[in-house]
Amino acid sequence: MAEVEISDVRVECVQGDITEQPDMDAIVNAANAELAPGGGVAGAIHRAAGSGLAKECQAYAPISPGQAVISGGYKLPNKYVIHCLGPVYGRDEPSDELLASCYRKALELAEKNGVESLAFPAISTGVFQFPFEAATEIAVNEVKAQAPSLKSVKRIRFVLFSQSDLEGYERALAALN
Repeated sequence: MAEVEISDVRVECVQGDITEQPDMDAIVNAANAELAPGGGVAGAIHRAAGSGLAKECQAYAPISPGQAVISGGYKLPNKYVIHCLGPVYGRDEPSDELLASCYRKALELAEKNGVESLAFPAISTGVFQFPFEAATEIAVNEVKAQAPSLKSVKRIRFVLFSQSDLEGYERALAALN
């Protein structure tokens, strides 16, 4: 696990399953516009949370790329799920700004709800085809930019599915020092 400290916020990255982060107050869902169960991260989160999550999310949908909403965690070990709609690379423009907005809006919702610890997946890098290295740089740089203004959030974790994804985030975090 790689770890850095940015303005009293611990930022770390681990390989694992976003639905199995019991020490995090909230996890972030790489959602679809309808906030519905689907594939990838969204499917895994909805399966683990149970049907109550989809029912609550119906009231918030649809959302646009770069937006985020917060819901309860239901059967997850986390109090909250923050749902972000990342951009589809090559279609939703400006994709870099929309992806940065996902991280910024998620952190704003975490702050408003007193979240102390938050876990992110690699938003938009799956079926939305955002180039992984560019997405990683955007994620890490946005967290770095927001960290000085965070009062509630003191721990941010990037949860990566594969070893190669973890190594990419480890390099990005190391470059911050």
